[in-house]
Amino acid sequence: MSGSAAETLFLVFFGAAAVWFGIVVFRTHSMVRSAIALLFAQTAVGAMFLVMQAEFLGVLQIMMMASEMSIMAIFMVMFMMDPGGLGAMEMTHQKRLSLKAGGAGFAFALGVILLGGWGPAAQEVPAAAAQTAALGRELLGRSMFVFESAGLTILTAMIAATMVAIAPQGEKEG
Repeated sequence: MSGSAAETLFLVFFGAAAVWFGIVVFRTHSMVRSAIALLFAQTAVGAMFLVMQAEFLGVLQIMMMASEMSIMAIFMVMFMMDPGGLGAMEMTHQKRLSLKAGGAGFAFALGVILLGGWGPAAQEVPAAAAQTAALGRELLGRSMFVFESAGLTILTAMIAATMVAIAPQGEKEG
């Protein structure tokens, strides 16, 4: 099997896995299982980046989703009434409207894919190392303040939510 055929095979496999786990997110009756299915779906997207030789984006996607979904699952266990999904729980709301909106979105996306004049993807593609260097310059340049502010805000929210969930040490549970 040639390299291009193997890449295509892996791309199709990870794409199908991403779609399958995306469906599982809404089919399970447990918030924790939904978070884990979402983690697997996003990890499959990260693996697709790796197959397409966008190593930095692939590893970043996988690392970011692993930490995000782990934190999400922990917070769901702390705050949800039934995080294990032992009771009956419906994960979808407004099913008819959702199906119509999803069908319309799918038809629109399919129309754009089939009818759009795409042309060549790029005239010249720099090497992977050059792409990573350009992305690093962008992130460490004008976008640094935005990323640092978002990170500090998320960290503050996580600490505040944890402090709200912890009972004061002076109280005795009875």
